Amino acid sequence: MPEPQTPAPSSMAITPQIVSIVFYTFIAFLCIGLPIAVLPGYVHDQLGFSALVAGLVIGSQYLATLLSRPMAGRMSDTVGTKRSIIYGLLGILLSGVLTLVSVLLEHLPLLSLTVLLGGRLLLGVAQGLIGVGTISWCMGQVGTEHTARSISWNGIASYGAIAIGAPLGVKMVENYSFASLGIALSAMALLALLLIRNKPSVPVVRGERLAFWAVFGRIAPFGASLSLASIGYGTLTTFIALFYVSRGWTGAAYCLTVFGICFICSRLLFISSISRFGGFASAIACMCVETLGLVLLWLAPSAGWALVGAGLTGIGLSLVYPALGVEAIKQVPNSSRGAGLSAYAVFFDLALAIAGPLMGAVALNLGYSWIFFCAALLSVTALGLTLLLKRRNGA
Repeated sequence: MPEPQTPAPSSMAITPQIVSIVFYTFIAFLCIGLPIAVLPGYVHDQLGFSALVAGLVIGSQYLATLLSRPMAGRMSDTVGTKRSIIYGLLGILLSGVLTLVSVLLEHLPLLSLTVLLGGRLLLGVAQGLIGVGTISWCMGQVGTEHTARSISWNGIASYGAIAIGAPLGVKMVENYSFASLGIALSAMALLALLLIRNKPSVPVVRGERLAFWAVFGRIAPFGASLSLASIGYGTLTTFIALFYVSRGWTGAAYCLTVFGICFICSRLLFISSISRFGGFASAIACMCVETLGLVLLWLAPSAGWALVGAGLTGIGLSLVYPALGVEAIKQVPNSSRGAGLSAYAVFFDLALAIAGPLMGAVALNLGYSWIFFCAALLSVTALGLTLLLKRRNGA
């Protein structure tokens, strides 16, 4: 007998319910953001390892997130979203403890690095568990018709937390040493565990569970479009500083600030357009704006025009993830919703992983301005694929 659906809440009650759940995403990404700007310097300067090793330590977290996606989806579907988040928070707690232990072992650099790496891997797995768990919980709480709103608020929580965490982590290390980050991670995870303890969860959806790779196959066309469009994000965040230097400009940080502000404001202002016009139409419109922004960055004659390009890119990218996500999740049953969200997230992870080496090779051979031209071409390819998917689905 099918399990009764949770009654849909009133529209006025939807946003507070979503925010109360994505709060745990905010905590997770605040913990990710705190060490992100200071970890490479710590590994290089304090422990004495090369810049390559420092980069590998940073990258290990994202690799752990990518590889743990199938597990995160399966756990969300089978043991429940709340328990998945609790496991993720426990991972952050242990990551904080290991970070603190690694500082105490600084006199043994290789052992300290190994312990620190273990903490990074735990943080990466926690990111996957909490990211999938919170969105799936939101969808179960407020209804699948509010999928776009759930995904969007989760993104706002994650991007906002990293924006706050990165400069805060720098200040903490300057004033209290690197050990303070380990204490902060453990304390915030412990606080979140106390808060989530009495929060009612949604029941596990009963029904046939599709294997992850079966879900992956259904999601793949939508994920491929997401990856192609998201490479522009990875390109901008990775290379904007070097692009400014190559042009003899200053103020690359303002470019990232404009991008972030436009991204978040666009999500807040236009999120209802997905339910109003549909996921495909919203994604197509956003990809057109993103392409225009990337072309402006490619052709920018001054830093001012680069700011305009970054702003348009932020506006364009803001709704691509939730808009395509709405259509992607329709391809899997509710009983495999967590697996669907995990499979979809894999493609965004891949886009960020590909953007660095791919655009680095372009910059090496053609110059930094051409990375934005190539990103624009990939965005146009994503647009074409989305149009095909729209036609195939009769939307």
